[in-house]
Amino acid sequence: MAFVDVLNNAVRRIPAWPLYIVAVIPPVAMFYWAITGQLGVDPVKNLEHEMGQLGLQVLILTLAITPLRKYAGVNLIKFRRALGVIGFAYIFLHLLVWLVLDVQILSQIIKDILKRPYITIGMAGFVMMLPLAVTSNNWSIRKLGSKWRVLHKLFYPAILLGAVHFVMLVKGWQIEPLVYLAIVTILLALRVKWSARLRMARV
Repeated sequence: MAFVDVLNNAVRRIPAWPLYIVAVIPPVAMFYWAITGQLGVDPVKNLEHEMGQLGLQVLILTLAITPLRKYAGVNLIKFRRALGVIGFAYIFLHLLVWLVLDVQILSQIIKDILKRPYITIGMAGFVMMLPLAVTSNNWSIRKLGSKWRVLHKLFYPAILLGAVHFVMLVKGWQIEPLVYLAIVTILLALRVKWSARLRMARV
């Protein structure tokens, strides 16, 4: 039996729900490090950055699940919903740190959203993810039917905006944010390619 088959057989035995428990560990650890002074001279900013970066990483992993199945034969589809919810939760915590611990002043928050492009873009991506998080449950899938898939296509522009937000956030042209943006762009391009093939096959 091939390694991929062994891996897929092992994955079938693993439920998705433990991911939610494991997902609690990173933010708890980060908040502990911030409180105990282990996140540098500006713990709030560093906590905000680390939380957002972790969220983007998890969302990229979520986006990569379909290509992994198509190109490598590794089937992690059963974990996709959980990873999407976890990624959103991390992004929500990233936003919460910015709102409550960093800026704090409502008028300044509104001003920043309206006048700072990287914040505007990041907020737009978050707003797109809100309905996806709310409808990431079996009841919504049954209730919305085919509309559910259409709605959840908002994930693609949302994660692209998140990657652009990261690039614009850092000072200067740093390699890491550009790598994230490149990965997201490639994965989305593969999506567009598959969609085009499906449309051609139906003609």
